[in-house]
Amino acid sequence: MTHTIDLSLDGAVAEIIFENPVNNFASIALVQDLADALKEMDRNPACRVIVLGSRGKIFCAGADLAAASGGGVGGLGADPVRDFYDQALRLFESRKPIVAAVQGAAVGAGLGLAVAADFRVAGPNARFAANFARLGYHHGFGLTYTLPRLIGAQRAALMLMTGRRLKPDFALDWGLVDECVADDDVLGAAHRLASEISECAPLSLLATRATLRSDVHQHVADALVKEHAEQGKLRDTADFTEGVRAVTERRPGIFVGA
Repeated sequence: MTHTIDLSLDGAVAEIIFENPVNNFASIALVQDLADALKEMDRNPACRVIVLGSRGKIFCAGADLAAASGGGVGGLGADPVRDFYDQALRLFESRKPIVAAVQGAAVGAGLGLAVAADFRVAGPNARFAANFARLGYHHGFGLTYTLPRLIGAQRAALMLMTGRRLKPDFALDWGLVDECVADDDVLGAAHRLASEISECAPLSLLATRATLRSDVHQHVADALVKEHAEQGKLRDTADFTEGVRAVTERRPGIFVGA
């Protein structure tokens, strides 16, 4: 296991910091451990709100689709992508508010992870992108539901169909980000927002969040089924092979529609 997850609790605010050098790629094991940490805080009555962040210059560069094993997500089962999404779905079972501290890139599955949180604080070097179409692949991590829910159908369609990277000012204007701060203050600002939330009555917080997100888990589950099916159709295409190669080589893909 190359990744690490540090979980701490200071008063009513928990902090979960993950690291998977060098680009903080998401894997089955990493997402599983994140979901386990969230579940642990759900069981702890002292915790009212959670700050989620990562170490390094990148928040999460997505799933490593160029990896040799496990479809790029570190799995060895018959369907590692399905296993990956089973763990991703568990993130949406969390009962307590989550504030994501986003520095650097949040791309693909990294965007999905950031959007799974209730709030996002970002620094000036943050970049938000759903780049699946540029890989010749179908979008995943529930983004076909969570992104339109957050920023609206039209803006989500623009992101999903262009792979455009949003800078924090656009992300703030679109509602993808709740607060922009200096790079060296991203985690601190996330904690300040979490502290403000933690001052509210805990039962009220739980009830309000449950009402606001009452149907999110089921909608994400449904989206993941559709996304996974479409990804299965595209995984063996020449365009997907070219897309992964092009991203690895840092060039535009040359797609043929096959």
